[in-house]
Amino acid sequence: MAVTLTEKAELRLRAFLTSSTKDADSKDTNKKGIRVSVKDGGCSGYQYAMDVANTPSKDDLVFQQGNVLIYVDAESVPLLEGVVIDFIDGVMDSGFKFVNPNATQTCGCGKSFQAGNCTPEGVPCDK
Repeated sequence: MAVTLTEKAELRLRAFLTSSTKDADSKDTNKKGIRVSVKDGGCSGYQYAMDVANTPSKDDLVFQQGNVLIYVDAESVPLLEGVVIDFIDGVMDSGFKFVNPNATQTCGCGKSFQAGNCTPEGVPCDK
């Protein structure tokens, strides 16, 4: 499995998806989930992204944890393999935290990382 959610993260995402479903016009909410991906950017080369998705894209890998569907695009899978997403709720910092075993360097903000020579395959980052 590429991505694992902690119990807190799964609970937060499930609540978010439930509330966004109530606001949605779409009748077909069975496939609504969270798309997790990696994009060029951030201060370390790559940055994490999470978005609500109504259906999987053609090349997405689909996982389910609890009642949350997780979509990961095929290009992001090597960089997200083994990632654990947690939810931190603190006085100074709240939000989703990514623990990535592929990261060789992370930014202080926790939203950006570098893996090896920017990817496991050693492909340079686009900056």
